[in-house]
Amino acid sequence: MLRRLTVSNYILIDALEIEFDEHLNIITGETGAGKSILLGALGLLLGNKNEGTTLRDPQHNCVIEACFEIGDYELQHFFEENDLDYADETVIRRIITPAGKSRSYVNDLPVPLTLLRDLGSRLIDIHSQHQTLILASEAFRTKALDTVAENRAALEEYRTHYRSLLTMQHELSRREAEAEAARRDEEWLRYQSEELQAAGLRSGESEELEREQAILANADRIGEAVTTIRNAFDSDEIGVLEQLKNAENLLARLHDSYPRASELAERLHSVLEELKDIDATLADDSQRIETNPERLQQVDDRIAVLLSLCQKYRVADEAELMALRDRSTSQLEAIVHSDKELAELRKRIDGERNAAELAAAELHRRRARAAAEFGRRIAEMLVPLGMPDIRFEVAVTDSGELADDGRDRIEFLFSSNPNTRPAPVERTASGGELSRVMLVIKALLAQQMQLPTILFDEIDTGVSGRIADAMGEIICNLSQTMQVVDITHLPQVASKGSTHFVVYKQNGETRISRLSAEDRITEIAKMLSGSEITDAALSQARILLGRADKQHS
Repeated sequence: MLRRLTVSNYILIDALEIEFDEHLNIITGETGAGKSILLGALGLLLGNKNEGTTLRDPQHNCVIEACFEIGDYELQHFFEENDLDYADETVIRRIITPAGKSRSYVNDLPVPLTLLRDLGSRLIDIHSQHQTLILASEAFRTKALDTVAENRAALEEYRTHYRSLLTMQHELSRREAEAEAARRDEEWLRYQSEELQAAGLRSGESEELEREQAILANADRIGEAVTTIRNAFDSDEIGVLEQLKNAENLLARLHDSYPRASELAERLHSVLEELKDIDATLADDSQRIETNPERLQQVDDRIAVLLSLCQKYRVADEAELMALRDRSTSQLEAIVHSDKELAELRKRIDGERNAAELAAAELHRRRARAAAEFGRRIAEMLVPLGMPDIRFEVAVTDSGELADDGRDRIEFLFSSNPNTRPAPVERTASGGELSRVMLVIKALLAQQMQLPTILFDEIDTGVSGRIADAMGEIICNLSQTMQVVDITHLPQVASKGSTHFVVYKQNGETRISRLSAEDRITEIAKMLSGSEITDAALSQARILLGRADKQHS
């Protein structure tokens, strides 16, 4: 439950702190005093978007903080899933900076706004005076019925199958589109694959061919150069090799009289061996390199083929041609096997659809079984709220199509006239009647939803007198098992509270005070008679408060 709320530098609030009671907390105040501002601050804390007019003093941060006691609400798993530090007393804080930036914290750990909103929805249900509009939402009506029918597990099972079905259908559409596109290109892919397969491609072939082409094209010049060099090496008596060998021998004979002769002889020997190796290489090449016009033409033709293929398919080299060949082959294989794969996927879809249909049928049975009792309980609770001839039915019909919540259409049918057939409540009920219907539905749902706190913002709009007293009784009974915060303008409702706060303005600033027993009499008398408090109003206020104390003592 909400134990404490502190707000600073928010619109008309400089600073305030509220300690809430664990049962029924009443908040009253004149129109314009700032009740909506207080509600807005709480909404920001629970993840609402900042509208940009938050700061009272634009030079300082706005800080909203609340302490919640959550030990009885089994939220440990939620904290673990979201890597939050759990504590029975959990503190939520939101800061709005002068630059408009927002920072949120749970137990001093920063959290994104989406997580703050998710946690907030588990802590407080805020029902504003305009929320009766959600009766027109089929999603709300379905959720309400599922709550009283305890359909959580059945709904989760259905959604598992339904969402799996959607995923498979999306995959089927994607694959069918790919298969259709591939079939349109099949002839070209086959031609491309066969041409590249026939080309006998191998990696690095172009470089090898270019090297061979360079040699073959210059075979005559290379041969002449090799012959000239070898002649210089091997010519009788004046050949380089013979002369160096003689020089090596001369130095060897001088080693006794010329100290450096041995070293120089060894160096000459090394040079001589290197030149011999060069001569051998040239001799080998002279045997291989010869003018071969036929081979040169073959090389030229092969290079032309590879170049033509690269240009045709707009790739850089044969490696990319080989990758294209393999890709084309794979695509052709995929086309061949696609019909079988699509058939298998369609079979799986049929199985998943059958599972979803069975789960939807189970949901329908559970909803239909719970609908009559839910409608009866709503009608029963509406009778003392000034609707003696109320007829309220929860209609469950098969829509014929699977959707995220099943295949049912849920309607709340309402009639306050015995001679009128029930029709959709959102179209037939007045504003005051809608408020009463929503209060009853919220009262029935709140305990099963296991929310720590529910906040009503003038849910009693459009009613007065005895009906207001009966609505107050429902709100008060609800507060016996959960915390309730009720913003009201009706003295009959305000008198039911365990704790009573009044919101007022002082020097242009919104303030809130917790009323003493005597102050409550004055405040309720003011609500009864207006700004001029009469003795009759004071007497009536004491009667209301005394009656409330007697009823709940």
